[in-house]
Amino acid sequence: MSKNGKKSYAVFGLGEFGRSVALELMSAGAEVMVLDSDEDRISDMADDVTLAMQIDATEERSYVELGLSNMDGVVIAMTGCLDACIMAILAAKEAGVPFVIAKAQNHTQALIFEKIGADRIVSPEHDGGVRVARNIMAGNFIDFIELSKTLRMVEITIRPEWIGKSLKELSLRQKQKINVVALRKDGELTTDINPDAPLCEGDTMLITVDKMYLGKLQQ
Repeated sequence: MSKNGKKSYAVFGLGEFGRSVALELMSAGAEVMVLDSDEDRISDMADDVTLAMQIDATEERSYVELGLSNMDGVVIAMTGCLDACIMAILAAKEAGVPFVIAKAQNHTQALIFEKIGADRIVSPEHDGGVRVARNIMAGNFIDFIELSKTLRMVEITIRPEWIGKSLKELSLRQKQKINVVALRKDGELTTDINPDAPLCEGDTMLITVDKMYLGKLQQ
């Protein structure tokens, strides 16, 4: 769906859980397509997401033109129809979506969803939609902490293109809008950072960043 480098996600089902996932992903800078069989729910979300579509998830032809192969992740948040959930999971995996999360209402559903290829099973009672969305956006981040409504603290791996360069050379605050708080080398975390020292493969850094720039860190 995206040609501008942003992460793209699809959310099936616009109950409270699905809505909260979609809105949090949008607020974090992703592109989000939402899908539901209820026309009113689609109308209510149309102005808040990248694309809102009414579909019958039990119909195989509904998936033909969704472009799921372009998605970085899919969230299956439908309720009340096991067949629709199964078809959506299978369609996403067949399209090559790398990360599919499915909401299960009970243990039996969880077992079924896992068997047919869902990468992660969540329970609304234990995993709120906002938390799930933040974990999706965290992606390959090592750790992810909410400091405020807008500020996040994240531990990230050193990008391949950063290896051998110093923090001074990289100018991460100016170019990436991130502030480096600490550096971890060989498992040891230090705040005494030499800005002229080259970064090494295997290093990680603890940073603070406004949530609007989280998506950019994933690109």
